[in-house]
Amino acid sequence: MSDSSKRRALGRGLDALLPSAAPVPSSSTNIFMARIEELHSNRSQPRSRFDEEKIDELAASLKEVGMLEPVLVRKRAQGGFEIVAGERRWRAAQRAGIYEIPVFVRELSETEAFEAALVENLQREDLNPLEVARGFQRLINEHSHSQDSIAKLLGKDRSTVANALRLLKLPESVAERIESDELSEGHGRALLSAGENRLIEKLAQEAIAKGWSVRETERRARGAATAQKEREKSQPTRPNPNIRDLEERLSRSLGTRVVVADRNGKGHLNISFSSYDELDRILEVLTG
Repeated sequence: MSDSSKRRALGRGLDALLPSAAPVPSSSTNIFMARIEELHSNRSQPRSRFDEEKIDELAASLKEVGMLEPVLVRKRAQGGFEIVAGERRWRAAQRAGIYEIPVFVRELSETEAFEAALVENLQREDLNPLEVARGFQRLINEHSHSQDSIAKLLGKDRSTVANALRLLKLPESVAERIESDELSEGHGRALLSAGENRLIEKLAQEAIAKGWSVRETERRARGAATAQKEREKSQPTRPNPNIRDLEERLSRSLGTRVVVADRNGKGHLNISFSSYDELDRILEVLTG
């Protein structure tokens, strides 16, 4: 299969990678029952958290009807199989005391395996917004994707990908609030309007405590950013220590107050005098 056709298959989702969810045919060479200990967790698994309660529910279901849909795997050089898609079912099978599960073996590169894992989790809505954003960023950093190619791969708008990636700019403490469902993805994007991490963290705590809507959070964040800019404008700028030293040396040499107005190495001198006699004296010093 060519690279382009593989990408189109991934873009269509797992239907292009897996057979339909049905009892596993024993005649297929790529689909067979594998011992549970032969399977190994995916090192590139996009999901960092597994809901233990949902795994318990799935385990109970597997005890009743078994596993109808095979787990997508690829062979490991050191033996056994690495799970590409279906790790939650594998974990549930262990919890249910099942010793063999159906697997579907595919030859996939590192990039294709990660893409398949990400697609499966997104289609099942098993990833939280930060896991989605980190998955997108890994596709960019590790697998040479662009925002446009990710959007095409997943059948989403480019703006959806861009908005997800914006969440990675949040302070870690706020990102954790989103992962724990204390704040929504929309709250996270709204908080970014505050600009500074200190303000974002403060507003995040208030949003949770006071139950702000996304719109209210954005209004507060923009207001906090505007207020911060106004405070910065009203604060006097600190003089460059080198310029201040030069002013003091000139003032001592000329015997009067001298101010250096500097902007990026250009400017002018303001030399104070109280009378024409003093001005004559300063001129004598300068020309003498």
